[in-house]
Amino acid sequence: MGTIMGIKILIADDHKIVREAIGALLNNELGMEVTGEAEDGRTAVQLARDLQPNVVIMDIEMPNLNGIEATRQIINELPGVKVIALTERSDRRSVLEMLKAGASGYVPKQCPFQELVCAIRNVVSNQTYLSPQVSGTVVEGYINGVSRHDDSVYSVLTPREREVLQLIAEGKSTKVTAKELYVSTKTIEWHRSQLMKKLGVQSVAELVKYAISEGLTCAYA
Repeated sequence: MGTIMGIKILIADDHKIVREAIGALLNNELGMEVTGEAEDGRTAVQLARDLQPNVVIMDIEMPNLNGIEATRQIINELPGVKVIALTERSDRRSVLEMLKAGASGYVPKQCPFQELVCAIRNVVSNQTYLSPQVSGTVVEGYINGVSRHDDSVYSVLTPREREVLQLIAEGKSTKVTAKELYVSTKTIEWHRSQLMKKLGVQSVAELVKYAISEGLTCAYA
């Protein structure tokens, strides 16, 4: 990053109007430039790879690949990129899983815009920013040992199994899922059978119900 160039930002949110509104506001901030927009998690990972932004503003509830999984993939591949969750979710599991995935900031969508600006400036200075609305949740979670006694989808399933489950829950065919993940249809069929065995369910409908109940997807049409 040059001395004149600003903070390069990628916005990932499945609502176009949200991306455009946040983008317009951020582009008016001194030293900030929105260089890309992604409508789902998989696109966010690809654009982070291509654009090498300083900061990714990441929604959690997105189709194809949710924000938690997208954050994990981005941080694994590009550890210098900072991710800030900007989401309607403020439940303990979402906050803790985003932080475990490598996010540096967490801001609810109900916050004032200047709080997001503050979060961006904090994370590019290698600090963590947790909105006051969620910081208590995190402390409480660790005090109560949530992460030690966790039987959620994030501890029961592997990252790849969660990816496959989200795509199945969103109604993607075996062929489409295989193409999305660059694997064979046989591999997807194997993952599906493993998911059913691991979760003790007998049908795809039950897999969908589990994925929704765990907040892995909203079952986008």
